Parts: sequence; C-alpha cells; structure tokens
Amino acid sequence: MDRIDYIEFPSNNRPLTSAFFQAAFGWGVVSYGPDYDGISNAGIDGGVDQAPEKVAAPLAIVRTDDLDAAERRVVKAGGVITRAQFDFPGGRRFHFREPGGNEMAVWIATHE
Repeated sequence: MDRIDYIEFPSNNRPLTSAFFQAAFGWGVVSYGPDYDGISNAGIDGGVDQAPEKVAAPLAIVRTDDLDAAERRVVKAGGVITRAQFDFPGGRRFHFREPGGNEMAVWIATHE
C-alpha cells in the first residue's frame, strides 16, 4: 500500500530552518550538502530543501513499491505530472499536482 512517509519543507535559509526545528522541537538534522538537510525524530521522515528548484510549499511524499504503476494511477485519477521521474541519493521519484492544486511526490527506494 502507498503511504505518506516523508515531507519536505522548502527554505530560503536551510541552516536557520534546520536550527529552528532542532531548537523548537528537538528534531535531528543530517546535512546532505549545501542545499539539503534530512530531519529525524519528527514522527515522519523529512527534509529541508534550499535548492533553486525547491517546491513553494511543504511537499508530502508517498512511498510506493512500483513507481511506474503509481505514476499511471496518478495520471488516470486526474493528477498532472509537474516533474518527471528523477534519481536522487537512495531513490527515484516524480512530482505531481492533484486536481485540488496540492503538489505532492511519489518515490521508490533504490538502495535498501
């Protein structure tokens, strides 16, 4: 079954956002380079994204066992692909907009 298991927070200042989450909520932070931090112990895995192509609002990310099949289901249900499938460290994903306007993503792990 596909489930939301990750959320990304866009940030104009990744270090400040990550430090805020640590100070305010006690969440752990792991840096993955100048534009991305992973967060842990937040109840759901997540990240802070400062890359130029970051999304404009928090991004809920659904984990699946079959990325191509999930993409077909999203499109058939009325979703619009906003970013084609791409690789990232540990996985592959695509972004889409559901009919009500929320941008989301679906991912699959490639190394476990």
